[in-house]
Amino acid sequence: MVNKPMSKIMFMGMSLVLKCRDIFRSRENILREVEIKPNSKVLDFGCGPGSYITHVSKTVGENGRVYALDIHPLAVKKVNGIVSKLRLLNVETICSDCATGLPDREIDIVLLYDTFHMLGDKKKVLLEIHRVLKDDGILSFSDHHMKEKDILSEMRKSNLFELHKKNRRTHSFVKEMQA
Repeated sequence: MVNKPMSKIMFMGMSLVLKCRDIFRSRENILREVEIKPNSKVLDFGCGPGSYITHVSKTVGENGRVYALDIHPLAVKKVNGIVSKLRLLNVETICSDCATGLPDREIDIVLLYDTFHMLGDKKKVLLEIHRVLKDDGILSFSDHHMKEKDILSEMRKSNLFELHKKNRRTHSFVKEMQA
């Protein structure tokens, strides 16, 4: 196992905190920075309780696809509940610590939000994201637990991604093509 899931109690506590956060700070503002387009394929890597799923699903539309990946079975269960309740037919969940099971160069945008600091094997996760991301795809990265210089250092060290754009709340990275 590359990464270890948090305890059930910690996950439930985190879910409650995120639900409160989402009331006061809309996830839509963050997603606007990514500029997700209709018909896109989006991977929410470390989706947690699904804060972004509904908006991304509506944005990509019925011809788009959203993959919600998390290591924690409760996260996947929570997202499946949202999918079922709202009848989001374009969302698929993946319970995994790293491997997506997706084909090479399948994804237009990867959301990696508030997850990176918890990863045990960051390089392995970045390799998987690099593999599934299209050559012109975007890795949208945000982790408020890390300083900007540390984020940029980790990404530079990976030799997989380069900074494309610094946004207000996120960083957009593109693939290093020689990786």
